[in-house]
Amino acid sequence: MKASDQNERTNPQLNCTRSAGLSAILQEHSRKTGEPVSHIVSRALAEYFQVSHSTLYQVSTATALVEGIYQGAVRVRTLREHGDLGLGTFENLDGEMMIVDEHFFQARSDGSVKEVEDDVLCPFAVVTRFAPDSAVVLQKCPDLAHLVGQFDQLRHSNNFFFALRVDGHFSYVRTRAMCRTQEGVPLVQATAVQPEFEFNDISGTLVGFWTPEYARTFNVPGYHLHFLSEDHQSGGHLLECAGSELRLQIQREGDYHVALPETDDFVKADLRRDPAADLAKAEGAKK
Repeated sequence: MKASDQNERTNPQLNCTRSAGLSAILQEHSRKTGEPVSHIVSRALAEYFQVSHSTLYQVSTATALVEGIYQGAVRVRTLREHGDLGLGTFENLDGEMMIVDEHFFQARSDGSVKEVEDDVLCPFAVVTRFAPDSAVVLQKCPDLAHLVGQFDQLRHSNNFFFALRVDGHFSYVRTRAMCRTQEGVPLVQATAVQPEFEFNDISGTLVGFWTPEYARTFNVPGYHLHFLSEDHQSGGHLLECAGSELRLQIQREGDYHVALPETDDFVKADLRRDPAADLAKAEGAKK
């Protein structure tokens, strides 16, 4: 299927007559910001009808995780109110969170995956209601670098947050899952030993986000993706992948909402340190 066909199915087109003056304003704003006219119109319609427009909802911050703040701040039921796609972790870093089609899954360090109940606690999570702006089919994907390169072509700016989803058949996937960790242990130390898992010939979904560099104290800068197999038996934080006929979808986030924990450890923590180096070391593949 052609990319244009995918886009039409995902995003119905709106044809309307605009005055010359309004068209000029739209085009000028688009030129200055780099934002497509379609995105400007969609946001204006959402504001007019007072409906939520691509809001990214996040619990806690990346800096808090780096400093070892793993105490559960919100329950899954609260996250569920804010979206149907996302990722995160669980209290005491007990595995990886994958949110796919409103279902919340936990991939643990023993390789098991299960759907979690509403009362489970989370110290960090990012979730959104996913209504993609565009979609394309990637015929061949030799590695993760190629995949994110395709998403780079779909992003129109380095200054917005983007939600991402990939569906299809993977010839190879490598993931890892965090081990349950004692409160207060720095993230770099907690991630020094992470069980990794390799899967071959597997269908599934990648979910995640792209975060601007300027927001590195709040979220993991760049691409952050988690994997869930189609049979919900395998998953985790994505380290590498390869596949074919992969359907890539992307959504630009219009709003960014951060809910700060009211837990004792967050209130008392020193969060002034730049977490960038520690995040890169903790989130990347181990050598």
